[in-house]
Amino acid sequence: MLIGINCLLDAIKYADHSYNIDLITRAFEFAKDCHSCQKRLSGEPYIIHPINVALILINLGMDTNSVVAGLLHDVIEDTKVSKDDISEKFGADIALLVDGVTKLSNVPLYTKEEQHVENIRKMLLAMSKDIRVIVIKLADRLHNMRTALAWSEQKRRDKSLETMEIYAPLAQRLGMRTIKEELEDIALKYLDPVAYEEITQMLQKQELNNSIYLNNETYIEYIEQKVFNKIKNIASNAKINGRLKSHYGIYRKIYINGKDWEEVFDIYAIRVIVNTVSECYNVLGAMHEIFTPIPNRFKDYISTPKPNMYQSLHTTVIGTGGIPFEIQIRTFDMHYIAEYGIAAHWKYKQGVQSDGLEKRLSWIRRIIELQQESDTAEDFMQSIKTDIGSEEVFVFTPNGEVKTLPVGSTIIDFAYSIHSEVGNKMIGGKINGRIAPIETKIKTNQVIEIITTKSANHGPSRNWLKIVKTSEAKHKIKSWFKKEKRAENIQEGMTEIKREFARNNINLTENELQVFLDSIAHRNKFNSIDDFYAAIGYGGIVVSKIMPPIKDAYSKYKNVPTAPRQNQSARSFSNSSGVTVEGIEHCLVNLAKCCNPIPGNSIIGFITRGNGVTVHKTICPNILNTQKDITQLDKFIPVHWTNSPNNKYISSLKILAQNQDNIVAKVTSELANLNITINELNAKFLKNNNVSIVFSIWISHISQLKSITQKLKKITGIISIDS
Repeated sequence: MLIGINCLLDAIKYADHSYNIDLITRAFEFAKDCHSCQKRLSGEPYIIHPINVALILINLGMDTNSVVAGLLHDVIEDTKVSKDDISEKFGADIALLVDGVTKLSNVPLYTKEEQHVENIRKMLLAMSKDIRVIVIKLADRLHNMRTALAWSEQKRRDKSLETMEIYAPLAQRLGMRTIKEELEDIALKYLDPVAYEEITQMLQKQELNNSIYLNNETYIEYIEQKVFNKIKNIASNAKINGRLKSHYGIYRKIYINGKDWEEVFDIYAIRVIVNTVSECYNVLGAMHEIFTPIPNRFKDYISTPKPNMYQSLHTTVIGTGGIPFEIQIRTFDMHYIAEYGIAAHWKYKQGVQSDGLEKRLSWIRRIIELQQESDTAEDFMQSIKTDIGSEEVFVFTPNGEVKTLPVGSTIIDFAYSIHSEVGNKMIGGKINGRIAPIETKIKTNQVIEIITTKSANHGPSRNWLKIVKTSEAKHKIKSWFKKEKRAENIQEGMTEIKREFARNNINLTENELQVFLDSIAHRNKFNSIDDFYAAIGYGGIVVSKIMPPIKDAYSKYKNVPTAPRQNQSARSFSNSSGVTVEGIEHCLVNLAKCCNPIPGNSIIGFITRGNGVTVHKTICPNILNTQKDITQLDKFIPVHWTNSPNNKYISSLKILAQNQDNIVAKVTSELANLNITINELNAKFLKNNNVSIVFSIWISHISQLKSITQKLKKITGIISIDS
């Protein structure tokens, strides 16, 4: 068990640069004393966690102060130690790092969502001042995910989703591949355990199919030897290693992009690491001599590096036995950057040159600048996910400058990425020399040209806010309307507020309205009611999204009792249905038969007279229609799934198939192989020589339903499957 200083000293012994052992030892003893009475949820001594965080940082090659901050990262949050105490004992630099990683606590924010957003915002602000903050935070999250079995199922899912949306994309943007892939694989295991296990089985089946070789490792070793024999005279010091694609990498291609297993060409990858760039291209030529390259599967990230500093040559080829695999070729410097990203460029007290590091990290400061004026917690989180989590396209200006934008970006996004005025004055655009609609989505390698006007009165359209992808473009469009059309925005906002208040039965006298709106404006961080109106007018705030807290505030203002809402102090009560109801104990819970919700579906509760709470899918047509009736809104109540692994739920499968012999038998046989119990079956033969089959089956989670659907789609004759 890693609970002593010796494990840190052993890791330091094999590190590639020196550490201040005395400072690290003092930090260990201090953290051990601070956490002496604390246990982790697993029952282990708490000090195990900061030790493991420090070990991850040492393995990444981080500096002494980062390792010390890793040891101390929870003392401010979880003990009585203050930032000043840390500064006095270990110096201001370490105190700033620890404070940057520490979550906000006891902040008077209105909702739990706002608390979460403010913690993310604080982390990003600290990260913009010192990038080491996010490296420490990633190490912290990685060890927590490695030990997530001690959490409740709901907490595992919540943390895994946050890891997928925030932390893994951050690791990707920082080029920290090893951290990113491990975070993704662990999170996937908890978010979609059925798919994770299915991928594991696919990889095992792949071993059996490769009958020439004993297993995947043997096949990779065979390819490595063949590559070595070919290039030993081209690059004498080359290092060759192979790997299997990560579970999440396979998941994205099969379950998200809809590819078949046979279409995933990079299950295997061979990495060739050489001394110079010229050797990279020489090795590439040699690889195409001994293996057959697959057309359109070559990428040159050496001449055009990714924004996260990644450089490599990628080519996909067909090997012995017709098995495809990817070959990655790079220099040793490129490889270290590819594995450790920002940590590979570390310059703090290491004597390493910055190598343009400040410029490469400018995206962090750009994100911070754009988010400082976010009007709602939801907008902030959505824009963060867009900025750091999207795949990217690489396009060119007419002058040959490369611009990197998220997939799905339009010509409008491109214009605003050049400059605010270019976007504001845009009247058209060209793709590869041809006029194209400005809402056209751009693709990699296109040359984009923006056509502008010199008219002083020209500006963007409000509709552009619904078209653009990047938060940068949205921010700049909103800024234009905010600055140029304030009077119009105030009037538009006032009209929108009156409309929403009338729709939600909020009735106030003129004097009451001014007092009430003044409190709402200040709660949303505006200095005046006019500023609040203006924000609504230019699109900074969507009134419908802030109506729930406004309705709560109105009820308190008028002293009207309301149905319980989910908040930080709400209690949760579970029952045998596998559903937790917020705020109501020992109530009857029924799963709606109109939509048959199952774990994994987004759900909502509806309070019915005499029948307790009926649980529907949030997309159930009956619910969507009921929500239009403002007199029924108080009957909705938050509910969510609980940890009920033994519960089974009814779900339907609607299959359209060709009317072939034994098609029904084939489907039922496959369901039997999957150990699925059939509750009901109806088959109807159609005039077009097809057959409609409706199954009612018992399952435990929506991920199981997805897995069943994927299996059934492979049966010859199946046209479509709906659930």
